[in-house]
Amino acid sequence: MASTRFAVAPMKVAQVPKPGADFQIVEREIPNPDAGQVRIKVQACGICHSDVLTKEGAWPGIQYPRVPGHEVAGIIDELGAGVSAWKKGQRVGVGWHGGQDNTCPSCRRGDFRNCRNLKIPGISYDGGYQQYMVAPMEALVAMPESLTDVEAAPLLCAGITTYNALRHSGAMPGDLVAVQGIGGLGHLGIQFANKFGYNVAAIGRGSENAALAKKLGASVYIDSKATNAAEALQKLGGAQVILATAPNSKAMSALIDGLGPNGKLVVIGATFDPVEVTPIQLISGSRTIQGWAAGTPADSEDTLRFAELSGVRPMIETYPLEKAGEAYARMMSGNAQFRVVLTM
Repeated sequence: MASTRFAVAPMKVAQVPKPGADFQIVEREIPNPDAGQVRIKVQACGICHSDVLTKEGAWPGIQYPRVPGHEVAGIIDELGAGVSAWKKGQRVGVGWHGGQDNTCPSCRRGDFRNCRNLKIPGISYDGGYQQYMVAPMEALVAMPESLTDVEAAPLLCAGITTYNALRHSGAMPGDLVAVQGIGGLGHLGIQFANKFGYNVAAIGRGSENAALAKKLGASVYIDSKATNAAEALQKLGGAQVILATAPNSKAMSALIDGLGPNGKLVVIGATFDPVEVTPIQLISGSRTIQGWAAGTPADSEDTLRFAELSGVRPMIETYPLEKAGEAYARMMSGNAQFRVVLTM
């Protein structure tokens, strides 16, 4: 990315000074956008589990200090040279897909999601844990007026990931679709699956999740602590799709036998541990395992419009920017209900 020019004015920033360090709340000069960029006055930024990649230095090549954040909702504050399709004062968002190179083999085929040199806010450049940020125009997402900034922010990562994975899964209305995990991703996955017309089975740990799962739209709740979830799915006829949202490879592996004929395990819960499966498990019933990552800004706009029409909304907890460290710890604890969002 081109070097960024700065205007003379301070803004607050929550930055990670080096891998594994605590957050620092500091003042920086407000950046000016270069050609092909816009400056966004950030209104809200979701805290995603993937922010651990920046916080702990788990993504190669990150330059520090770095400002995390790839669930950004705000207003265009300034346009760089050559930006004509967007207007000052327009509400926009920026998600995981923060720009592409437009030259790699994937981009030349229009597969921008798999760009070899994908830019990611909070990793490739400073993200949304700050009052103003600069982003390339190809990363921008137009936001419906009916969604608040706090509602929209988590939909730009957790929302698009579950929505996009489900709509490309091959499941049809009426099919049995299981959602593993009732957390930041799962609580949105259940809602989207219900609105898509699937027969939704929610899989969680403990009976205390049953009422919430039903409220979110599940037809069936399976307590994996009390029963064999794969066997329970087979009693229901076998799942056409299992959306694995909780980052627990052992739990994912245990569900493969719950797939029906031609069933698919779609993995969106990110973890570094291996998913274990035998060839016989896949051969028997022609089962498949597929990973899925977010989507393009156009996919984000589809997600926001569908949420607007269907009433899908994230459950959130908000924290001010100055408490970014506390908010991040809340997210990492697994106790948040269910997405944590910073407000500016």
